Amino acid sequence: MIHIIRQKATPDQLISLLEALQVYIKLAVDIEREILAGGGILHADCEATLVEDGSSQQNIWGADWIPVSQELRFEALINIRPTQGNKTMTIQDSKIRERIEKITRRLLGDVECG
Repeated sequence: MIHIIRQKATPDQLISLLEALQVYIKLAVDIEREILAGGGILHADCEATLVEDGSSQQNIWGADWIPVSQELRFEALINIRPTQGNKTMTIQDSKIRERIEKITRRLLGDVECG
């Protein structure tokens, strides 16, 4: 199940986000609205959930969050955007990566899931 996280996740929310993949969470992060969607098997499903919620696709970037190590990976198919200067699955722009990291750590960082 995909959830939109607008404020610090609860332990129960983190457990639910981990259901699909167990050890990590696929995310779509709206860097303008500073929210994220996670919990699906595909970054594209998380992205679609944010678009349905009113986000603009150009502001949404894909990443993976590993709660145990508090590690963030910036690689997703939805990040391939030649028109926005990103020609690979990995986010190239360090400013975008910094925004994603700030948002993700604020919403998911240091949340323990029991």
